[in-house]
Amino acid sequence: MGNFVLSKLLDHGHDIRSLNLPRSAAPLHCMGVSAGYEQRRNEVYSWDGMQRGTAPFLVIQHTTLGEGRLDYAGTKHRLTPGKTMLVTMPHAHRYWLERGGEWEYFWLLLNGREALRLAREILDNAGPVLEPTTTQIDRLAAACLDLLQMPEPSPGLASTAAYAAMTSLHDTAFGSRPAPERTLPAGIARAVSHIEANISAPLPVERLAGIAEMSRAHFVRSFGAALGKAPSDYVLEKRLERVERLLLATEMPVAAIAEASGFADGNYMAKVLRRHRKMAPLEFRAAGRRASL
Repeated sequence: MGNFVLSKLLDHGHDIRSLNLPRSAAPLHCMGVSAGYEQRRNEVYSWDGMQRGTAPFLVIQHTTLGEGRLDYAGTKHRLTPGKTMLVTMPHAHRYWLERGGEWEYFWLLLNGREALRLAREILDNAGPVLEPTTTQIDRLAAACLDLLQMPEPSPGLASTAAYAAMTSLHDTAFGSRPAPERTLPAGIARAVSHIEANISAPLPVERLAGIAEMSRAHFVRSFGAALGKAPSDYVLEKRLERVERLLLATEMPVAAIAEASGFADGNYMAKVLRRHRKMAPLEFRAAGRRASL
């Protein structure tokens, strides 16, 4: 079975469209912002993921002809026909056309908290380059064509197309496989439960090792083997997740969020957030809310 919808997109021809949607009183969190079908040939074409502003968004780009290149956090990829690139911004990556080369592709630019959450899950599982099936490519092409041809754009329609694209990539990355069951050793499970229930409190490794009924060294080794990261890194990840949720979902001041997330004070929390997310707390809050408009 061929790519019926992809053929319709190719017949539509090269095109780019940005949607200028009104601000919604009830924002949707997976939104199509723009889309295009383009051809680049023997020209300068290069995008740096750290040079596209601070507001978070993502790009889906599917190669139909020729070849592009992607450097994703130091790992090189060749974007040949049939491959789909997924990248979020801001992030340390660059994609480009080699000198003298040719690259034809269609793309979608999406924003919103849910779109970015799904993108992170897909990237963590499958990386930035996917190889969708014929049916999944058609679903991506249909979402792109919908955004390009939408006669009366609305937030609901733009969100429908965005979700269609993200769910297609979700199926590419995860298919119908159930989530693997992860059974943690009893001591590690007790420590993880304690972390999640007491994220606003001090969580020294010695205390966690005691809860796990292990020596400190044995606990650190066992925790790393079970969860793929050191206990301190896991705690920091959970603290930052709470910070992000509270910044986006509440009007709590920075100092109160720091206290609720286990940081010594607002200044230290801001320093950690800037190091890991490249934004200060109020910048992160503003960028996240702009992305949901």
